[in-house]
Amino acid sequence: MKDRVALLLAAFWWGSLSTIGFLVVPMLFARLGNPAVAGNFAGQLFAAQSWIAIVCGLILLIHFRQKADSGFDAATRTAIGLVLAALLLALLQQYVAAPRILARDNLKFWHAVGSGMYLAQWACTGVLLWRMGRRDGVRS
Repeated sequence: MKDRVALLLAAFWWGSLSTIGFLVVPMLFARLGNPAVAGNFAGQLFAAQSWIAIVCGLILLIHFRQKADSGFDAATRTAIGLVLAALLLALLQQYVAAPRILARDNLKFWHAVGSGMYLAQWACTGVLLWRMGRRDGVRS
């Protein structure tokens, strides 16, 4: 049961990253017509996404740490590494890149850095989700 809840959390984390980053934010910029207004809304969505990442990441770390009590196998170590990497990327994006983007401090550079961190977080959670699904018996 706990494994299924963890799988759902990983799916929620990856799905929310996918929806906000690849659907909602581009739609904001396409439909609102004013990049400043769209950018402010996008910033608020990315801040909310960071909280989703923090909550999901911490719960998943607790889950995998409890699983590791019986021994750290390679799959558990990899899962913990992916969660830590994704969580670190979310925190760096929110508390390092986002304030500089909002302040328009070297906007092009920091936007590229923030986008790269977001994409890397998305990839980490996607790999985590894929590996968790395979381990729980779901085969492609």
